[in-house]
Amino acid sequence: MAKALEEHCGEVVMLGPVKSHFAIIGKILNRTSRVLIGRSVDYHHSMMLARRYAQHFSHQLRQKSCDIIFAPAASTEIALLDTAIPIVYASDATFRLLTDYYPFYQKLISRSVRSGNIIEQLALRNASAVIYPTAWPVQSAVRDYGVDKSHVHVVPYGPNIESVPSIEVVKSKQFAEHCRLLFVAVEWGRKGGDIAFETLLELEKLGVNSELVVVGCVPPRQFRHPRLHVVPFLNKNLDRDRQVFHEILLTSDFLLLPTRAEAYGIVFCEASAFGLPSISTDTGGVSGVVTEGKNGYLLPPEARGVEYAGLIASLFADKKKLSSLVTSSRAMYDTRLNWDVWGRQMYKILARLATRTGT
Repeated sequence: MAKALEEHCGEVVMLGPVKSHFAIIGKILNRTSRVLIGRSVDYHHSMMLARRYAQHFSHQLRQKSCDIIFAPAASTEIALLDTAIPIVYASDATFRLLTDYYPFYQKLISRSVRSGNIIEQLALRNASAVIYPTAWPVQSAVRDYGVDKSHVHVVPYGPNIESVPSIEVVKSKQFAEHCRLLFVAVEWGRKGGDIAFETLLELEKLGVNSELVVVGCVPPRQFRHPRLHVVPFLNKNLDRDRQVFHEILLTSDFLLLPTRAEAYGIVFCEASAFGLPSISTDTGGVSGVVTEGKNGYLLPPEARGVEYAGLIASLFADKKKLSSLVTSSRAMYDTRLNWDVWGRQMYKILARLATRTGT
């Protein structure tokens, strides 16, 4: 985001991150609460931390000359910030949507739920513009927090990779005799790893020669199969690991991610950049990244391995359709899911905001 803003919008001055002993105290409280009562304390969304951030950033802003404050995933940081400088708040969800959706937010103490909603309300009220990557949070922002819809903009994110292959390389992709599925996740459970494994087994029953490559995590012990290959972790900041990841993306046939909870999914942008169709779940903000028939397909949350395998088998059998899907997946990246497009759209939003406020 910072690079795209710098390239398209102007000089970027970093005001964070901020280290605070309040965050350390919050972590201790969370661990204690989970042990004693089995519920979590959301120490990221606390009024105590919000006051500390407000003091810090007020001091920072007095030292620097800024026209606009861009606050990505920073509701607590801006909730109590008193400034005449226009604030642009970027997030992929509202606190209300996260509650009882993501695993961490399913067992919050009631005080944390109240604090989280208050901070979200204050942050949204303090923002002159709100940026979401999909339409999923828009209704919640308007309905649950009273945001003026004219202040809300939907601008999709790009991939978390520095370089992508040329369109010629993507279009020259050759399909092997066996179907290669790619599962990328740090959290096996939340990302639907068990369903991905079921899909491998079901494809085997259908007579489709397949393999499942897992990148980013190690599946629990019960998930073992001769055609399940695990690459525990790749650091994309290292040349060697980045090359390995790129090679896996180029040689896979489908990104299979039957996620249980997802606000966006940067990995779908990465897959599209490599012409890799995504097979995922119609949940959260996924439909804002994966467009049916363009860069993948979405199944309902209740779908299991049988349904995923049936879809994949039919697509893999039709090489002409699969080749077209590779091309259209890359087109989605080129026209919509990249940081240049994001940066240009942000420039328009920030320019209008600057004109309106006279900055």
